[in-house]
Amino acid sequence: MKSVERHITDILGLVRPLPPIELDLLRAQGAVLAEDVTAPVALPPFDNSGMDGYAVVAADVAGASEAAPVHLPVVGDIAAGDTGAHAVRSGYCARIMTGAPMPAGADAVVPVEWTDGGRAEVSVRRPAAVGNAVRRAGGDVGEGDTVLRAGVRLGVAELGVLASVGRRTAPVRPRPRVAVLSTGEELVEPGKPLAPGQIWESNGYMLTAAAITAGCDGHRHSFVGDEPSAVLDAIDDVLMQADIVVTTGGVSMGAYDPVKEALSGLGTVRFEQVAMQPGKPQGFGTVGEDATPIITLPGNPVSAFVSFYVLLLPALRRMQGVAPDPLPTVSARLSAPVSSPPGRRSYLRVRLEEDPGADGPRAVPASRQASHQLSALADADGLAVVPEDAESLPEGTEVAVLRLPRP
Repeated sequence: MKSVERHITDILGLVRPLPPIELDLLRAQGAVLAEDVTAPVALPPFDNSGMDGYAVVAADVAGASEAAPVHLPVVGDIAAGDTGAHAVRSGYCARIMTGAPMPAGADAVVPVEWTDGGRAEVSVRRPAAVGNAVRRAGGDVGEGDTVLRAGVRLGVAELGVLASVGRRTAPVRPRPRVAVLSTGEELVEPGKPLAPGQIWESNGYMLTAAAITAGCDGHRHSFVGDEPSAVLDAIDDVLMQADIVVTTGGVSMGAYDPVKEALSGLGTVRFEQVAMQPGKPQGFGTVGEDATPIITLPGNPVSAFVSFYVLLLPALRRMQGVAPDPLPTVSARLSAPVSSPPGRRSYLRVRLEEDPGADGPRAVPASRQASHQLSALADADGLAVVPEDAESLPEGTEVAVLRLPRP
């Protein structure tokens, strides 16, 4: 059987980072920045007040106290956004609002709480050092400074930074369009009644949600039955709207494996067995005139889930222009013994729990590990990795656990 690492490498060989596009800021949320962004001007671009109060000459209020307040005439008001020219000379002050530009001559702001709030004349009851409550020009970002690096995913803070340096759009790698197609005559749309031998289709919803969580534009195609011609027609339907196609089901060794039968004759898709549990039957290649990548995953729900996060996620990351890293890993100790088929790397569903007195968490294996038992996934937040050369591991063994993403 083929190693997990080799299969990941082969899938990565199918994909490249998507060409950059320019998007409005809110449409760019969640996308990956395609180039460095610099500040065209210093931020803030002028000295301004950090508080509501009075712009003063610090030396004038150096001796102010509750017992002996300093009295200063107020020569004007300066509001945030005021574009006029203002100045304060020694012995005077100006009322100033948060964000308003500092007047010439003033070198400190006395917060209104340190005064009697006077409008014509103010009594200052505490001294203010030079620079008190003053936001200096360039104190956040200097002109020409790099504020965001290429490869960062644009979240709430990053969008705020882009807007703060005057950007209305951002050059980003577009979210990969992932078309998900399930196969199987036994499938029924959720919400409809089941006949004997039927099950509700869940893989399409699960994998589409996984793609969206991974920063992609996921699209679930309606499922198809076990006719190879129907599979090819469905794939043709999605190619115009897909950067990568993901199928689930129909790739094993049985008599009714339509994906394998339909795609094997193209000469561009390979079907192999990967040394992993669950998820042994896998396929990958390209389809269509544009050689669109296609990844064919097993139909058992847990097999499809594990295959997505172990094999496919790195490729989706590369398409977004970031490093094709696996899921983050943490070391944990097993809370119970586990077994694994010889020669295959197992990915066991576990729940990570704090282990008082230990130097790391413990991994509690799910009681149901079969590849069709999807319900145990809802309680799992990690996949414990059992190496190929281990058929069993006792309680207390330290294992690597892949952390599963959560909303």
